[in-house]
Amino acid sequence: MLKKYLEAGKIVGTHGIRGEVRVDTWCDSPFFFSKLKKVYLKNGETELSVKSRPHKNIAIMKIDGIDTIEAADKYLGKVVYMDREHANLPKDTFFIADLIGLEVLDCDDNKLYGKISDVFKTGANDVYEVTDEDGKKYLVPVIDDVVKEINPLEGFVKIEPMKGIFDDED
Repeated sequence: MLKKYLEAGKIVGTHGIRGEVRVDTWCDSPFFFSKLKKVYLKNGETELSVKSRPHKNIAIMKIDGIDTIEAADKYLGKVVYMDREHANLPKDTFFIADLIGLEVLDCDDNKLYGKISDVFKTGANDVYEVTDEDGKKYLVPVIDDVVKEINPLEGFVKIEPMKGIFDDED
């Protein structure tokens, strides 16, 4: 089951004296984060109406009703969450949180290679770190020749491994 609320960033400091805060964004970019009109604390327990703007590699966020640096100080260190329904992802695009833990299966015989333990952004394509039952890690490039199906709802990714990804490949 996919989580409704996803970690979007952490409030790391104040900005100015009018209650704005600096957010280390965990989204694709501070620009993506700045589109959010609502964020949540404690995994959805508290809703905050916000306005944000990108600033270098962070976002500057103004929480409605917080107008002083002293009031903003109370939010330092808090993780903010977003509601997945507030993001319009393109088709066949997934949140990394939805990929972590998915089983990686062979597309021909459903052989289990392991589970996705991390996702690396390399520029050209993403790379899945796959950890097998013995704790050994493998790197799988996310390219059409290798990744054949991604199904977070069913809990798996099907691949056609390239030679050299796994030790037992010819």
